[in-house]
Amino acid sequence: MSDAPTTLLRWPAEGPSDESLSALLAAYHLRTQAEKGVPVGSPENLPARYRAEVEAPRTAFAGDTVLVATSGGTAAGCVVLSAPAGARSEVRRLWTEPAFRGRGIASALIRASFALSAAAGADTVRLSVWKWRTGAIGLYERLGFTVAESWDERDGLVCMERAL
Repeated sequence: MSDAPTTLLRWPAEGPSDESLSALLAAYHLRTQAEKGVPVGSPENLPARYRAEVEAPRTAFAGDTVLVATSGGTAAGCVVLSAPAGARSEVRRLWTEPAFRGRGIASALIRASFALSAAAGADTVRLSVWKWRTGAIGLYERLGFTVAESWDERDGLVCMERAL
């Protein structure tokens, strides 16, 4: 794997194909299902709401901002940023392909989310992360997120916020 520079693209206007984003989302959801102890084997077997994101990302994220990181022309990671609700934006679906980890891609995607959120009028960015994703939690803490009161009832989620 080369150390080609990473480029952040706003999908779909600048970004790679829908298929590239779908592949990133499928990898994210398949890994999450396996970590939850309910591996599904293929995107076709994902729960309906997650399968819909993989099959039709333009529809699933129509009101959101999606950034795709590329390295050497290959889709390497993604993040979905919700439009501000009140003064808060939410980061979802942060994913870096395992072959591209350790290059600062996730940090770059989150930092870009901060800038886009601030430009849209948000004063806070929030996210939720599964408690077993300790590496991700460490990254979020290094980027200034702190644990917040939960807004999601699913067991095992840690809710975090960062002021802009």
